[in-house]
Amino acid sequence: MADVGGAIWVTVCLATITTLCLLIIATPLAWWLSRGRSLVKDIITAIVALPIVLPPTVLGFYLLVAMGPQSPLMTLLHPFGIRTLNFSFVGLVIGSIVYSLPFAVQPIRNAFEHLGRRPFDVAATLRASPLDTFFSVALPMARKGFLTAALLVFAHTVGEFGVVLMIGGAIPGKTEVVSIRIWQMVEQLDWPNAHRLAGGLMVFAFTVLLSLLIIDRRLGNPRHD
Repeated sequence: MADVGGAIWVTVCLATITTLCLLIIATPLAWWLSRGRSLVKDIITAIVALPIVLPPTVLGFYLLVAMGPQSPLMTLLHPFGIRTLNFSFVGLVIGSIVYSLPFAVQPIRNAFEHLGRRPFDVAATLRASPLDTFFSVALPMARKGFLTAALLVFAHTVGEFGVVLMIGGAIPGKTEVVSIRIWQMVEQLDWPNAHRLAGGLMVFAFTVLLSLLIIDRRLGNPRHD
């Protein structure tokens, strides 16, 4: 059970850090993508959405290469004594951010697009600066998108398997997460504990989906055109 507790702790820490990082990263990106359409934005949108359609092992493989000691990116860190980020918690965070990026960007982008032009036109008539308009109008009115993104990213990170196994392995207390622990239990024919841990994730997934439905019902607002 100590291994299970360690796996749960690593999973919660990974999901929390990934969620906070992606809310920061996805907000300006989603705002930019929501302001009009262009070929460049369509290309960026497709790149952001790649983790949805790519097999996790493919994404994990390229992340493994990118964070390996021979990677051009990692050579920049060699003077600091860092040769690789593979099989480390930092590497897991980077992989999780890439893997869950579309689950943060899309809900926030949808929320920004749903606002329409009217709130911003009103802010402009009041001589609010673009930055002030963004923080005082766009962010508060798009709160539904942020809540949805946070729940989706957290849940998606908790359920990761292929990517984290490729770049993190299964080091107890360091890179071993709940999904990998369940897989190990099944390999060891430890069905009772596998049932308990898998059942806990089922309850967690149902709670997240129910929360999303409640958020949609309570915070759903008409478009302001």
